[in-house]
Amino acid sequence: MARILIAGCGYVGTALAERLVAEGHVVWGLRRDPAGLPPGVRPLAADLTDPGTLRNLPSGLECVVYTAAPDRLDDEAYRSIYVEGLSHVLDAFQHQGQEPRRIFFTSSTVVYAQANGEWVDETSSTEPVHFSGTRMLEAERLLLGSPFPATILRLGGIYGPGRAGLIERVRRGEAVCADGPPLFTNRIHRDDCASVLKHLMALPQPDDLYIGVDREPAEECAVLRWLAAQLGVPVPRVERSIDLGPRRQRGPPRPRRRAGNKRCRNAKLVASGYIFRYPTFREGYSALLSRSST
Repeated sequence: MARILIAGCGYVGTALAERLVAEGHVVWGLRRDPAGLPPGVRPLAADLTDPGTLRNLPSGLECVVYTAAPDRLDDEAYRSIYVEGLSHVLDAFQHQGQEPRRIFFTSSTVVYAQANGEWVDETSSTEPVHFSGTRMLEAERLLLGSPFPATILRLGGIYGPGRAGLIERVRRGEAVCADGPPLFTNRIHRDDCASVLKHLMALPQPDDLYIGVDREPAEECAVLRWLAAQLGVPVPRVERSIDLGPRRQRGPPRPRRRAGNKRCRNAKLVASGYIFRYPTFREGYSALLSRSST
């Protein structure tokens, strides 16, 4: 039985907390408003962006999982949560004399800027061009440079219960395929996110970096067409994409091709012994579709 803190106990952190409590661990869920945490998770009201609220963390923490996420998609929010928030937690541990066995941090594959369908793994170059990747990489380096043993998990796009917007867009006929070369996407189901973290926490000596994606990088339009077939609706239309650039678009809206386009390998994670519950988007979305039909 371990004493575990989940800092930023939200979508992924809550799922992880449930699994850890079921195994008999003592788990604290830290967030601004801890109401609604699963039974057995000890609530801890604190604000990661306010170091004053972190002065009385539980003592004797053996493992920490930082799964916080910003509430806005802008540079200020990313810096505040991922860089400053993490820094405040690390400072609090040092001030309180905490010696966690390991700190886990959920980062993102957005740190990779590859955009031509290249395969990437843990050894690939990280030269992000967007603020989100820049801040994530800054936080990774901050943690790996701290005095605490650490493991980074770079997650792909997270979907799962409560995050079925793509299904609804296909159902309503609002999903559109952009023309041009294939656009690859990298996903992971929320339940696999939580289980991957639990798996890594149980390893005697995990490495400092893993990519967390399912076993099949999927071409975006292939996913949309598969969902349309499952729903029994027309396949999404293909429209000419545009790059809006600095000027405003005129006329009817057209799909905009995403900047990111890469295929992420999970070979290192699989080699560590992890077995996916949802190895591809098909199993994951099938589970969501079954749930929505009941």
